[in-house]
Amino acid sequence: MKSMHRAPLISSSSSSSSSSSNSFVSRLLLLLTLLPVSLACLAFILQWRGGGLADPASASVISSTSVPGGNSDLNHEVFPGMETVSSVSPKAHQSSSSDCSNLARSSSPSFPYYGDWKFGVDSNLKPKICITTSTSAGLDQILPWMFYHKVLGVSTFFLFVEGKAATPSISKVLESIPGVKVIYRTKDLEEKQAKSRIWNETWLSSFFYKPCNYELFVKQSLNMEMAIVMARDAGMDWILHLDTDELIYPAGAREYSLRRLLLDVPPNVDMVIFPNYESSVERDDIKDPFTEVSMFKKNYDHLPKDTYFGMYKEATRNNPNYFLTYGNGKSVARVQDHLRPNGAHRWHNYMKTPNEIKLEEAAVLHYTYAKFSDLTSRRDRCGCKPTKEDVKRCFMLDFDRSAFIIASTATEDEMISWYREHVVWGDKEVKMKLLRKGILTRIYSPMVVIQALKESGVFSSVVSSASSNLSKKQFLASMDKSNSSRTTEAESLTSKDKESQGISARHLLGAESAVPPLSPPGMEHARFFTED
Repeated sequence: MKSMHRAPLISSSSSSSSSSSNSFVSRLLLLLTLLPVSLACLAFILQWRGGGLADPASASVISSTSVPGGNSDLNHEVFPGMETVSSVSPKAHQSSSSDCSNLARSSSPSFPYYGDWKFGVDSNLKPKICITTSTSAGLDQILPWMFYHKVLGVSTFFLFVEGKAATPSISKVLESIPGVKVIYRTKDLEEKQAKSRIWNETWLSSFFYKPCNYELFVKQSLNMEMAIVMARDAGMDWILHLDTDELIYPAGAREYSLRRLLLDVPPNVDMVIFPNYESSVERDDIKDPFTEVSMFKKNYDHLPKDTYFGMYKEATRNNPNYFLTYGNGKSVARVQDHLRPNGAHRWHNYMKTPNEIKLEEAAVLHYTYAKFSDLTSRRDRCGCKPTKEDVKRCFMLDFDRSAFIIASTATEDEMISWYREHVVWGDKEVKMKLLRKGILTRIYSPMVVIQALKESGVFSSVVSSASSNLSKKQFLASMDKSNSSRTTEAESLTSKDKESQGISARHLLGAESAVPPLSPPGMEHARFFTED
């Protein structure tokens, strides 16, 4: 009887134990499910309340500094290279560069370092840098180019405008920007340049009275000569000639700043040469090269010679030269007495041979033929015949000559096919090979800076501010000014003018020929070069 009563007790006890075990497992699973969800919610709330994390890509490009002696709760964020010289110390730089916490500083989400679009710069900042350019581009190209260089510490711009850039809707926006001087190609300007001593000297004479690129080269040199005077009057320390399809890339500096780069230049140096890198587009539908192109072909000067010549065929891709266009870089000169241009790529001095250095890391990024439309826009600026003989009279570089002939004679489909074959890097295998060898390289910093400027509303603020400040009377007056004579240099310079200008510089230093845009060394030069 006793055994018959025990069996149910044992069964009941086993069932209770199993139920308790299942309940424990269920609670454990519930806890493990709720814990990560709760942590994720907590992280989201903390990030939302803190204003979001700064983009590491942007933070690595642009560092921030605090106002010395200021309130620790009210740090003033400034652009790199725009702090006062006294506030820059090796110790401070060392601590900031090694502190990884800067990558995650809480700030506004897009571009935390600018106060407003005017980019007010302390007049005591040294060195004072100016850029001069000759342009006919629109605001979509000029504004990103200009404000990018403001981020790098450039304070003053001398813009010699004509064509689209000289129209009232564009020029008035440019004139409204602090630190910008707009010079129109008027009859008065041409008469002044007709009296330049350059016409009576020999160094530029081989470029006179030729069309297209030669005419532009002379015009740029005359504009640079006037910009030197303006730079000296404005108290500038350095002057740089740069086209609006070129960006300075200050690699090798202690911060992303042209100011910092030039601060480190020895005082006995008169000219600093930036080798150029050339844009290497990967699509045929690029609209905004500054924010869509990240791949560049490195300059010969920044490559081992065996790599350059060993990969020359793959890098050239049956084009006339290693680069599509020029390969001899651009230069920045110290503003001093007797300074003169030596063509669009170099500077010189009437009284001495300048002491120059070439940078080993920094470069000029040249966005050449980055858009398919560049083929036709270059064609439309030149009235030469599309023959092999006539293009030699109009263009200095082989690729420009070929591109002009194609753009003048081919159909739209033929032009696209030619553009893909000669400009676009579509072969992934070849591209990866050249990237591994270091001939091609990825550079994202300018893209990050310009995209951040765009997202922060800098460009739209400039345009809207200029529009609101331009009255109807001013608008009509500007139209009269911009519609003044646009006669060409050749027409303005009579024989009498040229014979009576200036003094001859044949007996002064620097009378050698101007430095034109030059292609990099070809394979025929390989035997002349050895590794350093």
